[in-house]
Amino acid sequence: MTGRRLTSLLAYVTTATAGASLLTGCGVLPGTTGGSREPITVMTWAPDQTRATNMPGMPAMAQTFARWVNSQGGIEGHELRVLTCNEHNTATGAADCARRAVREKVVAVVGSYSQHGRAFMAPLEAAGIPYIGGYGISEDEFTSPLSYPVNGGQASLVAGHGMQLAASCRAVSLVRPDTLAGDKLPELLNSGLRKASHRGAVDIPAVEDAAEYTESASRAREEAGDEKGCVTAVLGERTQTFFDSFRRLPERADGGGGDGGAADGGEGDGSGGRADGVRISSVLGSVGQPVIDRTGGAHSPFEGAFVTGWYPEASDRSWAPMRKVVQDHAFADNRVDPADTGVQTTWIAYTVLKEVVASLDSDEITATQIAYALDRGARIDTGGLTPALRWKYEDLLGAPGFPRIINREVTFQVVREGRLVAQRPGFVDVGETVLSAP
Repeated sequence: MTGRRLTSLLAYVTTATAGASLLTGCGVLPGTTGGSREPITVMTWAPDQTRATNMPGMPAMAQTFARWVNSQGGIEGHELRVLTCNEHNTATGAADCARRAVREKVVAVVGSYSQHGRAFMAPLEAAGIPYIGGYGISEDEFTSPLSYPVNGGQASLVAGHGMQLAASCRAVSLVRPDTLAGDKLPELLNSGLRKASHRGAVDIPAVEDAAEYTESASRAREEAGDEKGCVTAVLGERTQTFFDSFRRLPERADGGGGDGGAADGGEGDGSGGRADGVRISSVLGSVGQPVIDRTGGAHSPFEGAFVTGWYPEASDRSWAPMRKVVQDHAFADNRVDPADTGVQTTWIAYTVLKEVVASLDSDEITATQIAYALDRGARIDTGGLTPALRWKYEDLLGAPGFPRIINREVTFQVVREGRLVAQRPGFVDVGETVLSAP
């Protein structure tokens, strides 16, 4: 081989090797996307197989979301890796999950459920890990500067529920958990009742994980009376157990009105939702479409019940994208019920994550980058499932105990023919009501 030909060949090989390095060693050419961007690792936790509230659909929805987004090439070329953790409904379990998130170097905890905010937020804050779209059950989710709630939490639900009940209930009994979180609920409900100059509800604390609630149910019925009386229970997964005990109460000595007398009108709320002359009600998360289906559908004891939620009813067309993802990527996982509020919250939380990561357009995503983007005013469109979400200082409600509420909207629903449907169209702003709670 001549010297000139050898020199030309070496030049060709050197150029080809450099090109290959540019394409493979460094990931992608500048300005392009591909599968070689750094993966993103996040965590979703929730209690499962406990005696109290269980939310297995939340981590299952997170895994479904990851399968879907990775089938599309990831989030702007970033593979989404989801770790899940069972926090067992205990402070120790919640802290263990948070410490594992730190060890695994996750960039965010997304769409999770735990009432033990003090246990899990401290490890996350120390590591600078944002908590995006928690269920809204713990106070710390609405006080920590690294928490980015997508709904108004139980505070907005219960305050809004008081507004919903005020127009139709002469007297209200509230059955709620005898816990620190439960202690907040009476004043929140009363703040909504007071909007209509209604007297406050009778507060009935109950054991969170009881096997039956006959004593609490009997007192709730007695305090509500039999003329436009209402009994509302906010006991998470045990709400069904409470209303089963309520339904089994013996009839009153005076006849009491039976089970299913005509409704009082409200706002076109239909009929039913009564046991022994008393109207029943709750909030989503304690009662939802899956519970109604399990307890008899149109023949369920919840027929006619008032329910306050964060989001549009499950049949609303705004949920169509989520239902399509569940259909295509949840496979046979029956934990992922599109009508479950935990599943819906997780979908919205991961929508926030997806939009924020896409806005960063970076080869490597860190927890600090995500928190900074959210604090700087990244605006998230959830397709009508919530108002546009943004966490700048001026967007925060600033309510005592719940300063980081940004989504102050709820929906009023009612159970008709076994389905949760809108009692009134659109969202109801409960911001001023939450602010007025002591």
